[in-house]
Amino acid sequence: MTNGPALVLGIESSCDETAAALVTSERRILAQKIASQDDVHAPYGGVVPEFAARAHAERLAPLIEAVLDEAEIEIRDVDAVAATAGPGLIGGVMVGLVTGKALATASGKPLIAINHLEGHALSPRLADPTLQFPYALLLVSGGHCQILRVEGVGRYQRLATTIDDALGEAFDKTAKILGLGYPGGPAVERLAQQGDPRGVPLPRPLVGKREPHFSFAGLKSAVLRAHESGNYAPADLAASFQQAAIDCVLDRMQRSLETMDEVTALVVAGGVAANTRVRTELEQCAASRGLRFVAPPLKLCTDNAAMIAWAGIERFAKGEASPLDVPARPRWPLDPGAEPVRGAGAKA
Repeated sequence: MTNGPALVLGIESSCDETAAALVTSERRILAQKIASQDDVHAPYGGVVPEFAARAHAERLAPLIEAVLDEAEIEIRDVDAVAATAGPGLIGGVMVGLVTGKALATASGKPLIAINHLEGHALSPRLADPTLQFPYALLLVSGGHCQILRVEGVGRYQRLATTIDDALGEAFDKTAKILGLGYPGGPAVERLAQQGDPRGVPLPRPLVGKREPHFSFAGLKSAVLRAHESGNYAPADLAASFQQAAIDCVLDRMQRSLETMDEVTALVVAGGVAANTRVRTELEQCAASRGLRFVAPPLKLCTDNAAMIAWAGIERFAKGEASPLDVPARPRWPLDPGAEPVRGAGAKA
């Protein structure tokens, strides 16, 4: 480690965002760039894995070069290279990880393989230096919906997960049903602002159940049936879906907090954390229990490389590094010892 602040190059390519960033241990983002693939996948209403991998391969090297140029940094000046090694679409993960291995080898710097979910889990600490372990985390994205007790770097206790769809996936499917295009989450949120959140009777799956797990497949199916009935305005459907989803999240969060050991804050991270209504309702939930509410800035909610670089910094500070034969992993739970959940499969 250098005598001054540590400097880490982060690489993210687990889904449909190609990203690179340079971050210091002083929480300075020297440069960050994200190449969106929305134009690639929009015609299909969702991410096509083969197209995503190809786009990563085409865009990642120029993106890294642009980040280094903007920060006026050469690769030999970094202290480590952090790259997402999973979970995610395996083709994209391999592109980023192989690139990270090549840069680490060429520069003689350590490689730090990062769990994409850990990037999200630790991202609030990049923006908020006062956030201390342990904290309660709601991790909500397109592929994952979990509640965890974050005890420290690499120490995660999973209390709840989805038994079917993730919340972000439900937002995207609702957008597709309503013909709103891709990406769906922001489109549903915008349309919901014009609708009545109680205008369409929709279910709240698992609300009131003892175990704090999530289920959104039934809600998604109910949206489809309501839409096909022709009895409801799209704005009311969007608003009612969003409110039903939030009601589920709040109930499940409250249930988890009842069983969780003392924590310093309630934290939300992941792509769905960019939803304003989700943030507002969770902030009220935290206040009702006397907890701080912490959410990363919007630029750190969706997939990005700054969070991967920061997770690398957290692990670099512990003296950790990864072997160059570390594999890309399509599945990589944060809490491998968590009890399997009925129906959860890879999302556990």
